[in-house]
Amino acid sequence: MTTDIATNTEYCEIVTLLQRLGWVGEEQLRHAQRVRSKLATSTTLLNVLKELGVVNDEMVRKALAESNLNPRIGELLVELGYLSGDDLRAAFAIQQEREKGQKLGEILVKYNFIEEKVFNRVLSMQLGYPLVDVNMALVDRAKVAAVPFKNLIDHRFLPLKSPDGQTMVAFADPLDKKSQEIAKRLLGNDIIPAIAEKKSIVETQKLLAGLASGKTLSVDNKTVVGVVNAIIIAAIDNNASDIHIEPFADRLQVRFREDGVLRHHRDFEREIIAPLTSRLKIMCSADIAEKRRHQGGRILFEHEEGHVDIRVSFYVTVHGEKVVLRLLKQKRELIDIRTVGMAPKMLNRFLEDAVYPPTGVLLVTGPTGSGKTSTVYSCINHIKNPQISIVTAEEPVEYFIDGVAQCSIEPSINLTFEETLRHIVRQDPDVIVIGEIRDHGSAEMAMQAALTGHKVLSTFHTEDSIGGLIRLLNMDIAPFLVSSTVVCVLAQRLLRRVCPDCAMETAIAPVQLKRLGASAEDFAGAHFVKGRGCSSCKQTGYRGRVGVFELLVLDELVRTAILEQRTSYEIRQTSIEHSGLVTLLEDGLVKAASGITSVDEVLRCLPKLDRPRPLAELKRLLGE
Repeated sequence: MTTDIATNTEYCEIVTLLQRLGWVGEEQLRHAQRVRSKLATSTTLLNVLKELGVVNDEMVRKALAESNLNPRIGELLVELGYLSGDDLRAAFAIQQEREKGQKLGEILVKYNFIEEKVFNRVLSMQLGYPLVDVNMALVDRAKVAAVPFKNLIDHRFLPLKSPDGQTMVAFADPLDKKSQEIAKRLLGNDIIPAIAEKKSIVETQKLLAGLASGKTLSVDNKTVVGVVNAIIIAAIDNNASDIHIEPFADRLQVRFREDGVLRHHRDFEREIIAPLTSRLKIMCSADIAEKRRHQGGRILFEHEEGHVDIRVSFYVTVHGEKVVLRLLKQKRELIDIRTVGMAPKMLNRFLEDAVYPPTGVLLVTGPTGSGKTSTVYSCINHIKNPQISIVTAEEPVEYFIDGVAQCSIEPSINLTFEETLRHIVRQDPDVIVIGEIRDHGSAEMAMQAALTGHKVLSTFHTEDSIGGLIRLLNMDIAPFLVSSTVVCVLAQRLLRRVCPDCAMETAIAPVQLKRLGASAEDFAGAHFVKGRGCSSCKQTGYRGRVGVFELLVLDELVRTAILEQRTSYEIRQTSIEHSGLVTLLEDGLVKAASGITSVDEVLRCLPKLDRPRPLAELKRLLGE
């Protein structure tokens, strides 16, 4: 006899609604209930369904939008697993005893029960309002000009551009009726309310105030100042990571690195080389008179949509000084660790065996520009909560995270990694983030910190995961230290995605099979694609990038191999046979076989150390 599981009073209204809509099956609910009963800590069924991947926040949003159900924000936060019942009760107690008149959301954020962006995301589900990340590119300046600026500041709202001609207005507090009334009176009753972080609205309003006072950049082709500004702004607009300004015998060439590949931007007359180089030296406080030696510097470039930290390198060549500018855009939005591109089984093992354990060293390796810092900070964002202390030492700070003590290294004032790491352990940290392990000193400090019960996350420059272990040993770190403290090495690369607008099916070529040392039978069932080239991808066939990963979790056999100082080949074979290691090349081929990237891109970017295993076996290992 079958009973309607939705009648069970243990299921919340949202779970009942999801089942009624047919988005969650009865067997899935029973399985989730069994999992929930075995958990050591109490949690809601909806949260268990989320953890199992049956339900996500977007499904909850759609379900609430399609029904008359209007759960209270506190209950919704608890059901979705963002807040515990005890924390909600504590927030209510604070509201009654100390913060009378304050809204629940303000108390939850103020007392570090939850981050503002998480609260806003759930509030967006509850109210059905869109969630936006406000910046200058989104602001409708014509409508801003029609509103007294004092009203914008006092009531924390901004009118945004909308493609359908309607007026979208971002509110820091969408529940403030007075703010909405004023916005409607000034902008019309048909506005579409949206939710944004208070910090992003305030920062954008400051930029707007600066523009109103006449602080604009000179951008032209007539003056050196205008040319330099134009080059940098063009690079920002094209989402470039680097600018290469290269002198030749007959011209000055400018190239941008986009999606990891250099692309020609434009050429200038040779006569501009000297004044343009001098202008850049002035901007980064380098020595203008010195043209015979290499130099470096830093520019904090202010523009209409924010500011960009730029690291500048001057390199003396036979035709003049080549200048490379690295754009370090300070990012507000962190990538969710569950969306970085790891395969299901790899992600689950990475979280359970490397991210969640309270001690040990977690290393993310790869070349410059492979996304190591983004991965490290997605891990930090995943484990961050008010009960733990996280301290960082970075050069420079790329992500600003509330609740994390971040230090930006500045060698010019002797604020070095060595000096900072000596003081970091005195800050009573639970988690230590070291921007990069560079030498014996920083490696030794990381190992010792892990030995004394800390969690340490850092990046490392090596070709693959095994290379990370070997390099530590070559830095004269004792094998017993490496084997007893390192819990995981994650190697990664960024490959270009095939442009979805011009993707076409293709077959793997015989020459590619030869280079891989594989046969056509190894790729049975694969769906390979390549981009023809279109206006969306600037005729390259690629648009955006995807992460490729190699996860090495150290088990007893790998630790023993390190203690015995086996060769990298022997450690790799042990890891593949006993630790479930899938190499960078193999993970790249699985993504190529799924139509995400191309075989050409895999061969261009990934090291080939062994013959890849058949696709079917790799999919089984990765849970694809």
